[in-house]
Amino acid sequence: MNIHHLELFYYVARHGGISEAVRNIPYGIQQPAVSAQVIALEENLGVTLFHRRPFALTPAGEELYEFIHPFFSKVDAAAERIRGGAAQRIRIGASEVVQRDHLPGVVVNVRKRFPQMKVFLREGYRPQLEAWLQRHEIDLAITAVEGKPPAPIKTEELIRLSLALVVPEDSALKSGEELWELDRITEPLIALPAEEPICRHFQACLAKRKVDWFTSLEVSSLALVETYAANGFGIGLGLYVPKTRYSEEVKLVPLNEFPPVVVGVMWVGKRTPLMDAFVDECHKRAEYVRA
Repeated sequence: MNIHHLELFYYVARHGGISEAVRNIPYGIQQPAVSAQVIALEENLGVTLFHRRPFALTPAGEELYEFIHPFFSKVDAAAERIRGGAAQRIRIGASEVVQRDHLPGVVVNVRKRFPQMKVFLREGYRPQLEAWLQRHEIDLAITAVEGKPPAPIKTEELIRLSLALVVPEDSALKSGEELWELDRITEPLIALPAEEPICRHFQACLAKRKVDWFTSLEVSSLALVETYAANGFGIGLGLYVPKTRYSEEVKLVPLNEFPPVVVGVMWVGKRTPLMDAFVDECHKRAEYVRA
């Protein structure tokens, strides 16, 4: 029998169906692939292992599950024991602002519990982070969360933040309402790519007010939004994050009239104790930022 087919059947049997198995398999795999490989296992054995609707193991499926369960159920525990004397690794994806202003304290606190931990950071925003998670190139992502992520990615909310306009420090602009009341906004908009949750959220809020204001200068990071706004290229779109260091050449105008953006942590599969420790510390950091 193909060992990978047995592993997939283990998750199907354990979680009561293919769709639930896909949500809990600790690596990226789509439902059609799981279904096809389990069917291949059934064809190899010449039996039906489970009924699809409603889900129920057949006698042959129960026998096979009882046989493979002791091994697959102990794989994670064995890995943790083997890693016990070695350095632990975690790969985290986040924006440059999160990495610069918020992750250092989180890493310091987690290292107290995992002294041999090795941390690898990658800078990115949601579309990139989701792709890296699905390819298992990172373990955790900290990003703006909008809507339901693609399977098998899971999310947990950390904090809600206000959208903000980024303007030169000497700008007379005091609120977004000053712009929304104009017949036409002539100032160029500097923003992240349109597919980013921050931009989608902002455009949805403008649409409700029947305001047209689209990106004139697209940049790859919030740091570049600040840079170009400071140099007079237009008004930037960012997030107001308390206790974050911003350039002295700009100021932020919070858009409290708009619903906040949800920022959360994303991962795939079952979290390890090290991942749990990072998520716990991220929640503590969010509480500190809110205070």
